[in-house]
Amino acid sequence: MSNVQKLYIDCEFNSFKGALISMAIVADDKNYFYEVLPCANPEPWVAQHVMPILYKDAVDMVTFQRKLQAFLSQFRGGIHIVADWPEDIKHFCDVLITGPGERMNTPPLTMEVVRVDFDSALPHNAFMDALGIWKGSCLAG
Repeated sequence: MSNVQKLYIDCEFNSFKGALISMAIVADDKNYFYEVLPCANPEPWVAQHVMPILYKDAVDMVTFQRKLQAFLSQFRGGIHIVADWPEDIKHFCDVLITGPGERMNTPPLTMEVVRVDFDSALPHNAFMDALGIWKGSCLAG
């Protein structure tokens, strides 16, 4: 695939294997997607460390998916998603499913999970963590 765009992803979720709370995706040109979903009953650690630093109002899943599709559609040459944790890829793939037998229309996708050494300016904020993964990948590569 020519013109494949690397996108760096991070998600916050309601504890280990919990529901998605927020997702951020940062492109090499620093164009980004960042959205938050409602979390009515956050686990205590999440309530203390994640919820106070979302800095964005929650949207419903349909709006979340519509905004994600609009963001991804700009990368017509293909997308390579880079994550530092497998669950981020799982949540990304779950959001692509829009109904029984239906999925979001996306450019061609590939994915990789890598260990990236990075410092986040605000740990447990998906946007700042995704930006940190982007920076760490740029320094490593």
